Amino acid sequence: MARALRFRDGVRVSAAEGGIGVLGRGVAGRRETAIEVDEAARGRGLDRALATATRHLVPDGEPLWAQQAPGNARSVRVFQAAAHRPVGAEALLVAA
Repeated sequence: MARALRFRDGVRVSAAEGGIGVLGRGVAGRRETAIEVDEAARGRGLDRALATATRHLVPDGEPLWAQQAPGNARSVRVFQAAAHRPVGAEALLVAA
């Protein structure tokens, strides 16, 4: 959540028991989403439900971006199961 507030504008958080969905505007004003699921709530489909729900918070036809590190296979699978599709990779470079 702290990272979302640092790099995104207009951040909104939707809470569910055991997790949150985050939506905001990131690089070039594009809509971006992220989810966080408590360790104790994993394995019950909450991650997929949150990833799916955030897609319905943007107007129809407007793209929604979700960033996952390629090595985070769990996150990649969750977002693909929620009908997000991979389009490429990017790096956000910030001053230390």
